[in-house]
Amino acid sequence: MKLSSLKGGRDGRLAVVSHDLSRYVLADQIAATLQEALDNWATCEPKLREIEERLDDKDHGEEFDPSLCESPLPRAYQWADGSAYVNHVELVRKARGAEMPESFWTDPLMYQGGSDSFIGPNEPILAASEDWGIDFEAEVAVVTDDVPMGVSAKDALSHIKLIMLVNDVSLRNLIPGELAKGFGFFQSKPSSAFSPVAVTPDELGHAWKGGKLHLPLLSFLNEDPFGRPDAGVDMTFDFGQLIAHAAKTRPLCAGTVIGSGTVSNKLDGGPGRSVDDGGAGYSCIAEIRMIETIETGKPKTGFLKFGDRVRIEMRDSDGLSIFGAIDHEVQQY
Repeated sequence: MKLSSLKGGRDGRLAVVSHDLSRYVLADQIAATLQEALDNWATCEPKLREIEERLDDKDHGEEFDPSLCESPLPRAYQWADGSAYVNHVELVRKARGAEMPESFWTDPLMYQGGSDSFIGPNEPILAASEDWGIDFEAEVAVVTDDVPMGVSAKDALSHIKLIMLVNDVSLRNLIPGELAKGFGFFQSKPSSAFSPVAVTPDELGHAWKGGKLHLPLLSFLNEDPFGRPDAGVDMTFDFGQLIAHAAKTRPLCAGTVIGSGTVSNKLDGGPGRSVDDGGAGYSCIAEIRMIETIETGKPKTGFLKFGDRVRIEMRDSDGLSIFGAIDHEVQQY
């Protein structure tokens, strides 16, 4: 099943979307918003699936336009982003001459992001200055129902109700100063954007296995291929482990969003290669800059400029878009 939130009100209007992303039906008679559906998932899910079945009739529903979508949850009670791809973390630290603690391989790294004002999948990335080091981060995210404190990694998987893509926008040049203060990210992590559609795990078939999504995550910069790493490869911590980590000392309420962190693949045990060089590429600009720094002593690839366009998408084995695309331009405000 595929769900979306059309623009209207602060939390959008819940809609069920056809498998091919061509049509939708508003589900306001079942739940006005996706958050309301998640709060009452046991009751709402079967009714939403009845709408899904009717959408199999090609004459049913209205034309689906992703530009009219908010992020599936325009605001969420909680947004916690992990760093499940330790290859990415290792490169970050190596580029600045820092050793990576061994615990990073056994204990997930996670930060709590701003969840009160997500931007829509086609809305612009806004920043006051290019000097902030504007970067995209292509990731996978899951949405949970109510998760009890102390849940095991195995049991946590049953609490995943929806899966979506995310651009976890970062302002790289603000990060060092913030981290040096010892309190973590705040200004350096502006509003994130999520895919037009969130899907239930069964929608992904065999690609969803072991709490990981085993498909390439595609990113494009100004229409040029930038990354295509497989989200199921080199993922040190699956989503069950990430949820269990977040719920170790607190319960998580329905509508909690947990991110994978930047999807990153190694190549023959070392850093990956760009798409142009026949590799899987990268899911953020920072990663290629790290590799350039390690290899030549300094980066040569610049961060995003005003007017640049970022597109993030995932396709099934038939080449069809699963979640729709995050597709937006960097603009000055």
